[in-house]
Amino acid sequence: MESNSPMRGLTEAQAKQLREMGGGNTPPPPITKSTGQIIREHVCTLFTLFNVLIAIALALVGAWSNLLFILIIALNTVIGIVQELHAKKLVEQIAVLTAPKARALRDGSLRDLPVEELVLGDVISLESGMQIPADALMLEGEIETDESLLTGESIPVRKAPGDELFSGSVVVSGACMARVERVGADNYATRLTQEAKAAAPNHSELLTSMRKVTRFTGFLIPPLGLLLFFQAYVLRGTPLFDAVTTTAAGLLGMLPKGLVLLITVSLAVGVAKLARSRVLVQNLFSLESLAHVDVLCLDKTGTLTEGNMQVERMVPLAETPPIPLEEWMGAFLAHSDDNNATFQAMRSYFSNADNTLEPTVKIPSPPSGSGAP
Repeated sequence: MESNSPMRGLTEAQAKQLREMGGGNTPPPPITKSTGQIIREHVCTLFTLFNVLIAIALALVGAWSNLLFILIIALNTVIGIVQELHAKKLVEQIAVLTAPKARALRDGSLRDLPVEELVLGDVISLESGMQIPADALMLEGEIETDESLLTGESIPVRKAPGDELFSGSVVVSGACMARVERVGADNYATRLTQEAKAAAPNHSELLTSMRKVTRFTGFLIPPLGLLLFFQAYVLRGTPLFDAVTTTAAGLLGMLPKGLVLLITVSLAVGVAKLARSRVLVQNLFSLESLAHVDVLCLDKTGTLTEGNMQVERMVPLAETPPIPLEEWMGAFLAHSDDNNATFQAMRSYFSNADNTLEPTVKIPSPPSGSGAP
C-alpha cells in the first residue's frame, strides 16, 4: 500500500508541506475589538476632547473647584469601557469546537495530535464520545452524530461512508475513519462561531443625535471660546482667573454632559437587567435597537428554544363541526405509524383531552337505498 493511500494517511513530510502551503488547521484571527481599540473608541471622541481642553484651561489657572464636571465625563467613559470589555470577554468564550486533540493516521499509525496540527487530507479516527475536529468526508464505518450545537436538532444523525461530517458535532455511537476536507476558517463550526462573535454596526438614533449635537457645537466652541475670553480678558480687563472660569462656564453649557450621562446610565441599567436573564449585549446602544423589536421569531427547535412542541388549543373552523373531531383524530393518531415531533405533540394533547386514543370510532354505514354494498 502506498504511503499516501487513504487508509494509511499522510506522512509527516506531506503534513509539514501542507502546513507550509497554508493547508493547516490554523484558527482564524480574532474578530472582536482589542482592549486598546475599545478604550480608544470611548476616550478619543470630540465630546471628550472639548471637555478635557476646558478642564486643562481651568487647571492652569488653579480653578480646581470648577473641575467637578470632569467626573461626569470620566464616569460616562468608564461605564462604556467596562460594559464593552465585559461583553468582549463573554464573546471570546463562545466556542463550538472544544476538542483539544484529534486522532490522525500519520505514516500508517494512529497518533494523538493537537487539533491545530491537522492538515487537509489527514485521515482521522472517530469513536463514540469524540468531537469531530474538522469538516471531513466519511470513508468507512458507521456512526451517529449529535449536531445540536450546529443545527439545534437534538435527534442523532446517522452517517455512512460518503457522508459529510461537520466539525463541532459529537459522535454518540459507532466508530469510523474520515478524511479532513476543510480546515481553519473554512470549517463549518469556525464559520458559525465567527458569525456569532461578529458585531453589527450600530444604527442608534440616540448615538446619531448626540454625534450631530457634538459636531454642531464643535464648529461653534473654538471661535466662541476665543471671543468670550478676548472680550473678558482684553476688552473688560477681567483677571485671568475670572476670564477663564466665565469662558469655561459658557462653553460647558453648550456640551450636553448631563444628557450623555443620563443616557449611558439608563442603558447600563437595562444591560444589567438583561444580563440577569443571561442575555449578552455587546454594545450599550444595542439596547435601543432591542427596544424597537415588536416580534421576535424563533425556529421550532434550536439554540434558543427547547426541542419539544406542544399543542395549546384546538380552534374549529365551524361553530358546529359535522364530525366528532376529538374521537376521529384520536383514532387517526392511534393507527398512524408516524412518530415525529408534530404527531407526538398531537397525541399528548388528545390523550389529555380524552384520556384514551383507542380506535373506538365506527364509520357510519351509508343510508339505505344508496346502492352501496
